[in-house]
Amino acid sequence: MDITLLPADIYTVVNKTVLTDTDRNNLISLYEPIIGVVATSLYLTLWRDLGKSEIISPDYTHHHLMKILKLDLTEIKLAFSSLEAVGLIRTYVKEDEINKYVYELYSPLSSYEFFHHPVLNVVLYNNIGKEEYDSLKQVYDRVNIDLKDYHEITKLMDMTYKTSSIMDTVNPQVHNELSITLSDQVDFDLILSSIPKGILSEKTFSKKTKELINNLAFTYNINTLKMVELIRSSINAAGVIDKETLRKSARKFYQYNNDGNLPTLVYRSQPDYLKSPVGDNTNRGKIIKVFENTTPYDFLASKSKGNSPTNHDLKIVEYLLVDVGLKPAVVNVLIDYVLKVNDNKFNQNFVETIAAQWVRSGIKTASDAMAMAEKHHKKYNKVTKEEKKKSIEPVWFNENIEREEISDEDLKQLEDLMSKYR
Repeated sequence: MDITLLPADIYTVVNKTVLTDTDRNNLISLYEPIIGVVATSLYLTLWRDLGKSEIISPDYTHHHLMKILKLDLTEIKLAFSSLEAVGLIRTYVKEDEINKYVYELYSPLSSYEFFHHPVLNVVLYNNIGKEEYDSLKQVYDRVNIDLKDYHEITKLMDMTYKTSSIMDTVNPQVHNELSITLSDQVDFDLILSSIPKGILSEKTFSKKTKELINNLAFTYNINTLKMVELIRSSINAAGVIDKETLRKSARKFYQYNNDGNLPTLVYRSQPDYLKSPVGDNTNRGKIIKVFENTTPYDFLASKSKGNSPTNHDLKIVEYLLVDVGLKPAVVNVLIDYVLKVNDNKFNQNFVETIAAQWVRSGIKTASDAMAMAEKHHKKYNKVTKEEKKKSIEPVWFNENIEREEISDEDLKQLEDLMSKYR
């Protein structure tokens, strides 16, 4: 449910955990490379809003956040989405003439939990690269001292203190983390029916195990049938899934099919909140739907007549998604535009020049990217009229695309891509 956020809307921050300096360090070192500086600043601002009580804040308007962060509400709303996605806040709303929001704060994962998380760990690696990742991991590595020649002389509590009275019990605030939730990536009913009865223990598909399977399927792009195969090879003698074996199997499966590489964002399509409204059945609307529902990898493959994209092209696309921060649908528009106007050559310098302009312009949707490409082409294409007649432009450059028919070749390519999403 998408609710319009207004400056006058009120919010209260509720602390559901114990927040420490270690949490602040983990937020900046581990989460910021994933969620970005805006979402990190928003979390720290909500933390500060708690005040001295550190439990619940006074009521604030969202205009307060706009003044503190020097951002508009669209950017703040996207930052909230990022925090929700990685399990740092939970949001509630009571709708009225002036809506009232409650933002529950949860702790970042500990460094150990983060580096063993099936999603966050891999996304961090992809966002910062191997060298930075290894350097960061060294900072958090535990120091192990060889104690084999020592003997412990630590005193027990009853050797030092004596109790003399009975005190009332208290219910203190505890360190509380919010798990990341995903919609089901696999069909659990199909998984259960595909594994012979008698092999599995009743405890096999616990809530935590299902969560792990879902996370692995999301991270490594694994479908239900392949997941069944991986689960079967991970069941131990007790009829329980060995979680570490399943993790390794999923990772090896992905790397085997991707030249030893870990997963990247080239296999992700446009997030739902940045997609256009449904119901636009014009030719332009159909093209936008293709850009939004196709992963950059599949879009590149479609431009190569179904062949796997080259490593050179994939590295450029990965750079656009990870380093530059363009959204998948925007990258698809950029791919289509560059290949059409640059004689099917995916030149890195040309791509980076356009990408830099789009980032500075805040382009996040397919529709905005198409409009920017059209504007870019009109401004910078200084060829003669005769050359313009010979130049090839993306079909969506046609201002009357909503009404006019597109070419048979473009229509066939569009239909082939669209067939996956019907």
